[in-house]
Amino acid sequence: MQDRKSWSVQGDSIHQELMEILNLSSEDIAALTALQEPARVQAPLMVEEFYQRLFAQENTKEYFAEASMERLHSMIAEWFIELFSGNYDTAYAQKRMGIGQIHVRIGLPVRYPLAMLDIIGKHGDIICAQGANAELAKTAFHKVLAIDVAVFNQAYENSQLEHLAELVGGARLARLLLSGSDQ
Repeated sequence: MQDRKSWSVQGDSIHQELMEILNLSSEDIAALTALQEPARVQAPLMVEEFYQRLFAQENTKEYFAEASMERLHSMIAEWFIELFSGNYDTAYAQKRMGIGQIHVRIGLPVRYPLAMLDIIGKHGDIICAQGANAELAKTAFHKVLAIDVAVFNQAYENSQLEHLAELVGGARLARLLLSGSDQ
């Protein structure tokens, strides 16, 4: 198998690539920015539903045994509100990468945060319905959420590649092994 061009996209270039792929327009950004205050109002309801689900399962609940719930509630609310901030620059992506890295560091399987996306989407859609152009806002919201999910997952991928590259002696060989190639 030959090397893929996408394998060379790393660091801040990932954010730039995602912005190009998703084509987040100035109209999209304006539609979301106009909804930041409704997002601030909706955030506590989203946070409540988010943690109710997590605490209903023993396998997810165990990750919060020693955590400050007040701090976590605040962080999740802030993250949700920032989806409507209108600022989706490299610093935004780096912050999301940091969240992913924390999840990797505590050993949280990626399936758990991904399983929470329906709650985020549901509450985001509620906010978007309040917009002057609800359909544009909803499309824009899902683009921004896709950026977050992609960057977040990149943290997991980076960790896997880093560890595997150390074991096998290089990032290229690690990529080939992860892709199932026998070359």
